[in-house]
Amino acid sequence: MDRIVLQGIRFYGHHGATEAEQTLGQRFQVDVELGLDLRPAGGSDDLQATVNYALVHRLVVEVGTQERFHLLEALAERIAQVILERFPVKEVKVRACKPSPPLQGELGFVGVEIVRS
Repeated sequence: MDRIVLQGIRFYGHHGATEAEQTLGQRFQVDVELGLDLRPAGGSDDLQATVNYALVHRLVVEVGTQERFHLLEALAERIAQVILERFPVKEVKVRACKPSPPLQGELGFVGVEIVRS
């Protein structure tokens, strides 16, 4: 299956298990992979024959900034659900990360990755 990849979508959201995370918010990063047949777009060079990734980007930012979740799992699930509802894709992979989780010590990021079809 072919893929469209959006890597490093960043936004400020109010997701987290603690009251401080819900109140103060923090930065999030989301990667999305869309699984679909890209031959029609490759052969026609027509945007109508593919998924407009600008619209996917806008949708991810909208969900991430306008909705609230306690868990990264719920954020990723909602993003996957909405993408599958609105775009003609066969599969979606969503990785949702907190680049600066409220943990002591050093950590690159914490995140979840889900695949839905």
